[in-house]
Amino acid sequence: MDWIVLLPPVVAIALALYTRQIYLSLFAGLWLGTTLLAGGNPILGLRELAEQVVAVFDSESNARILVFCLLVGGLVALVQVSGGVQGFINWARARGWAESRRGAELLAWGIGVVLFVESNISSLTVGAVSRPLFDKLNLPREKLAYYCDATCAPVCMSIPLNGWGAFVLGLLAAQGLSTNAVAVLAEAVLFNFFALFAIGFSLLLALTGWGFGAMRQAEKRAATTGQVLRPDAQPMIDEDVARIEPPDHVTPRARHLLIPVAVMVAMIFVGLYVTGGGNLMQGSGSTAVLWAVGTALGAALLLYALPQPLRGGRATLTPGTAMDWVVKGASGLVPVTLLLVLAFALGQVSQALEMGEYVVQLVGEQGTAWWMPVLVFGVTSFVAFTLGSSWTAFAILIPVTMPLAAQLSLPASLLLGAVLSGGIFGDHASPLSDTSIISSMASACDHVDHVNTQMPYALAQAGLAAVAFVVAGLWGA
Repeated sequence: MDWIVLLPPVVAIALALYTRQIYLSLFAGLWLGTTLLAGGNPILGLRELAEQVVAVFDSESNARILVFCLLVGGLVALVQVSGGVQGFINWARARGWAESRRGAELLAWGIGVVLFVESNISSLTVGAVSRPLFDKLNLPREKLAYYCDATCAPVCMSIPLNGWGAFVLGLLAAQGLSTNAVAVLAEAVLFNFFALFAIGFSLLLALTGWGFGAMRQAEKRAATTGQVLRPDAQPMIDEDVARIEPPDHVTPRARHLLIPVAVMVAMIFVGLYVTGGGNLMQGSGSTAVLWAVGTALGAALLLYALPQPLRGGRATLTPGTAMDWVVKGASGLVPVTLLLVLAFALGQVSQALEMGEYVVQLVGEQGTAWWMPVLVFGVTSFVAFTLGSSWTAFAILIPVTMPLAAQLSLPASLLLGAVLSGGIFGDHASPLSDTSIISSMASACDHVDHVNTQMPYALAQAGLAAVAFVVAGLWGA
């Protein structure tokens, strides 16, 4: 009955996709998992569930991400009520960016690629800058969520000069590869087929407007009816926050959006440098993100609430009004914060049940060498998808695959590339992943709609990656 450890995340994911009730689905999966931890007693499972939810806050990284979400809500509301969003739309239109589908989608893709330093900031910036343009052009929120997701984790792991790269290098060093870990990782980037396909495919969509499946249906809905969200959709940001209009006395200015965003991006580098002791790749991503959003929020408050000489000494907003909007914006992000708490708790329970270790043990180390890369890709994909975490999948699979590469005389970089690809695919496609949740939040999209519309694209890219790993395995063997 060891297979039963697979049920909690599988049940949560299946229920979420079938019922579209993401909170109840996560709660059901979490309760099932804690019941298993409690020896099958559902009453004790409820008590364990409460303990697991509280334990989420024991992790400093989790706590920082949750606070980050609340601060993001305040920043989004403040930027909108200050006229920054409308000002940016006017500024973009003057340069032709907001006049065409291609221009808006290429802008979203380009921002995501440039901001490779931290995945959450990448998604947030893509959403904050591009959402008003997508709405004006009747492009669906699901499409924007896809760009947020396709250009965060895939790009961060393809340009690993960030916390992602540092984490993988640390795992490689623990396997005795400290002397050539950088070389192995650099070569593995070339074998990170899923990430490369995800980045290239999203660029192709932006250039051509091509699409298929549920995403194409969403695009037709938005183009013909003007509905950027599905009827009855439940966006991850309350629409009262997502559609705030500036007061009549406020003059829209692009700098009210661009300055806070620029401060936020710059502070990412500062945060990584400080927490890494002068080494950006050794810095704490969660700390840098929290510092960045907090500093951007402070800069926005100063920019809007202090008297401006160019406006005759008048402030855009009074300090009291500005803080009221910060609180209102933060309250609009309470649902996504709750969703992250449940997802983090389910991940903890799955790890306590040793689900990842069970999957690895189930596969074993038998078999010929040529199909091992695609097998590693598949196993890592399953672990990351069900746990909702690429980093956890990396931590489980890298210690297994590096000795396996030596045993089968396969290039270490090839199997590492398979682990990275599987982790990114699972993270990208899973409704439990924090990067997917934050992409839904950044685009103000229904989370289940984001997962459903993105899934056909992700599966197509994963299929291409699987073929590539078979070819690479035959070549490497």
